[in-house]
Amino acid sequence: MITGDGSYIKKINRSNILTEIFEHHKISRASISKVTGLNKATISVQVNDLLVENLIYESQEEHYTVGRRPISLSINEQAAYFLGIDLDYGHILFNIADLKGNTVKYERVDLKTDIYDEIVLVLAERIKKYQQEFEMAHYGLVQTVIAIHGTVSSDKKIHFVPRYQWRDKDIVDDLKSQGIENISIENNANLSAYAERIFQYHKSDHLLNINLSSGIGSGIIVNGVLQTGYHGHAGEMGHMIIYPKGKPCRCGNEGCWERYASEPSFFENVNKYVETKVETHADIKKLLNEKNENVIFALNEWISDLTIGLNNVINIYNPEMIVLNSPILKIYPQALEEIKKHLISSVSHYRDIVISGLGAKASVVGACAIGIQRFLELSRLTLSETNNSISENERSAFSL
Repeated sequence: MITGDGSYIKKINRSNILTEIFEHHKISRASISKVTGLNKATISVQVNDLLVENLIYESQEEHYTVGRRPISLSINEQAAYFLGIDLDYGHILFNIADLKGNTVKYERVDLKTDIYDEIVLVLAERIKKYQQEFEMAHYGLVQTVIAIHGTVSSDKKIHFVPRYQWRDKDIVDDLKSQGIENISIENNANLSAYAERIFQYHKSDHLLNINLSSGIGSGIIVNGVLQTGYHGHAGEMGHMIIYPKGKPCRCGNEGCWERYASEPSFFENVNKYVETKVETHADIKKLLNEKNENVIFALNEWISDLTIGLNNVINIYNPEMIVLNSPILKIYPQALEEIKKHLISSVSHYRDIVISGLGAKASVVGACAIGIQRFLELSRLTLSETNNSISENERSAFSL
């Protein structure tokens, strides 16, 4: 049995009220009472506190009948800001979101080094710049969450990043030594899965997100809870062996899934078939528009290897929703059709498979969202996708 004192109950009530304001965008005190079952006196006290803290604001709605105009409560999006960082190989994505999860700034910085200490300095300089830029807000830049393309231990240290060959790095402590506080790290695929649930698929309690980027990572949500595993290493599906004695992988094994179905693997393979070197997603799109048969053949061969792994993980997890995050799949109109052709096993069950609309921004908007949830101490969070999907111009700018 869960018990608690008055302060604990007050904290739960506050969380429930904020959750309803997030979900309804605008909601009256009376409606909150109806939805939560809290009495009007409790709601009045809590709302007054939230107004004083500048976390919400009141607005009067249009009213065409006799009587007082209803007053609605909304989240004050300008009260606090959150920084999400995607530390990928060769570049870093920075995303600033307001308290409603809306992106207000999105930047990419290409790296000229792969030396850990130098990259820490790049991160520290940028974070300090954003802290100064948003210090005018009531709470300023509240939290920074970094998405790591590798294994993150349960003690929130980098265990291993294959592309950089980083092992056992305490990046949080190293950034603290540069004067950066309120920072945490998470696996990028976990943050992407969290973003898909928070922004897109609010009612999907069994969601599997697979990122096909510099490697392959996955985020697993079961019964609405993100699964991180015993040491925090769950979801490293890219290192599932699909071809015994196959291509060597940086992890030390041979024949790993990501050596055949990650985006770098596709670029490596497609250039065996085409005359003009393919280096960017824009190059692929151009050739697809020209109906280049060699590119289509290479894509379908890549998808064939992709679905070997998909068949395996579907049988293991029986997910409701499968979200594939890949710019290549996004620009190939027949991608889902080709994928489903291979998912024909009579024992494989899932409700739907989709391609992410959040794209390259998934992990950074997920990082911002998890920062919001922690800051407000909410048991659950629902945000609306507004301007978080990556644009066509942004997608074209990405190269492998």
